[in-house]
Amino acid sequence: MTSIIILAAGSYMKFEIFKVVNVQGTKTDSWIWCRINRRSVTNFWKEALGPFSRKFKAGPSSNALEIRRVDNSSTVLLKIATLYAERLMSDICLVVGGTEYPAHRLILCATSEVFQVMLMNPEWSESQKSCIVLQETPACAAIFGDFIQYFYTGQIRINHLRVMPILALADKYNVKDLVKLCVEYMCEHIAHAAVNNQIISWLQYTLTCGHYKVAQMCQNFVKWNIELVAETTDYGNFEPEILVCLLQQNDIVVVNEMTLYSCVVKWLDLQKQRLSRDTPNTVGDIDAHMEQLVVEVMSHVRFPMMSPRQLADLLLSPLTKTYKEFFVERMAIGMAFHSGQTDLVQEVLETDEGRLLFTPRLYTADTWSTLLSVENYPLLPAYHTRTLVFSSRSSLAEHAGDHACEWVVDVYPKGVWFRKFYLIVWQGTVEIPESVLRTVRVSIMCRDPPPAGHTRVKVGILIHGVQDGVEHIRMVIERNHHFGETDKVLNFDDLLSFDELNIHPGAGGGKSSPYLVGHNRDILKLHIVIAPLSDVCSTTAPSFTIK
Repeated sequence: MTSIIILAAGSYMKFEIFKVVNVQGTKTDSWIWCRINRRSVTNFWKEALGPFSRKFKAGPSSNALEIRRVDNSSTVLLKIATLYAERLMSDICLVVGGTEYPAHRLILCATSEVFQVMLMNPEWSESQKSCIVLQETPACAAIFGDFIQYFYTGQIRINHLRVMPILALADKYNVKDLVKLCVEYMCEHIAHAAVNNQIISWLQYTLTCGHYKVAQMCQNFVKWNIELVAETTDYGNFEPEILVCLLQQNDIVVVNEMTLYSCVVKWLDLQKQRLSRDTPNTVGDIDAHMEQLVVEVMSHVRFPMMSPRQLADLLLSPLTKTYKEFFVERMAIGMAFHSGQTDLVQEVLETDEGRLLFTPRLYTADTWSTLLSVENYPLLPAYHTRTLVFSSRSSLAEHAGDHACEWVVDVYPKGVWFRKFYLIVWQGTVEIPESVLRTVRVSIMCRDPPPAGHTRVKVGILIHGVQDGVEHIRMVIERNHHFGETDKVLNFDDLLSFDELNIHPGAGGGKSSPYLVGHNRDILKLHIVIAPLSDVCSTTAPSFTIK
């Protein structure tokens, strides 16, 4: 084997050449000293080594040092932050709400695409100015200094009150990384926003500005916890068109339709108070506007889903007395459904949203649902099964009678274990090995299908959870299904993430599963809702979008 070591110092180069002469390993060596110009290195190599040039391999330099990366970014960032903090060498001034914020064009343009266009495009008058006045809302003006400081430091303080104006500024000036931070914060604190009177504002802003992930999470929270949201002061900020979109949904979780009606009445009262307080309108103008709101939102309350007794009680409602013609017409539709008067029902079905009026939501009243709680959940053995039996009415309409369906609910929160068994077939006996499913399963069986042979129902599984210390309905799984003599069982597999529900004591850093509730966070709480679907029910609902 042949190798070369090259030692260079100044203009001198030394080549130590080892050449294998025979298989016994004897070798000859020679030293070559020369004074050489740097430009003639290539020629020297060819002349000195001659025929050996292709056989030799250059070795590493003897004085090579390891390269080490040094991270001093924190010091550099501190220097950049100091430019803003001490107002050094600023070349532009932003004025917001009468307050001046000296800044640097380079930093503004590097962070914000809007500032980049505004300050670098000669077609914009601002590009020629050294002082620019920006118009912001009072909430945005209050945190504008922190917003600009983020450009220099990458740090900003966020809570449930500040995140909305920060996101509004990040959207306006297209600061994409800050938008991402705000959206992530909001997704992680939906429940906190609800109990601190921010959930409706978050929903409407994110839905309008296209932050659909946050909007979807806010929408779900409101739909599944409408009674909680209706108790907040933010509830009155619902825009009519957004509330209408909500009322059109089939998966609203509420005790019964009468309770939802009460929530809508509360919203109408808040609107009337606002109109009386904030507008110079006359009493006649306010009454006309209120009548328009009543018709707009109450048209989506499903009066046929109220019982005849509840419909009768509405006659005594102050709202019914004020808008008697409208409410009597809606109650007549409900009574026609319960009494089997098909003519009026068919007339309503011909309207755009007629079928929705005869479609049940996810009602948690005892008539349609049952609560299943698994206490001391962490101590539950693997593959444990919890069973519950309950009954629900087989029809929505009173004229169909009081026949009830009996349901058997089996919950497998820690996996399913199928033991080994033997199957006897005409060829002989076949051994079926044991099998384990790592899943969270809920199995629902119809014990006694109706005489008609099948029943179509809507099954909803409401899963309670905790976020920011707030217990609420965290997830809803909904499915329409036909039960019959040959199809008595409906399985919900992977109801929850197995790992997220069954956090190992040492793997979660001391944290409990977000799906365990109670004072000690050791209770798995499920609501099982089963409501019948008639031929006049709708199986779909309009999308939650602003028209």
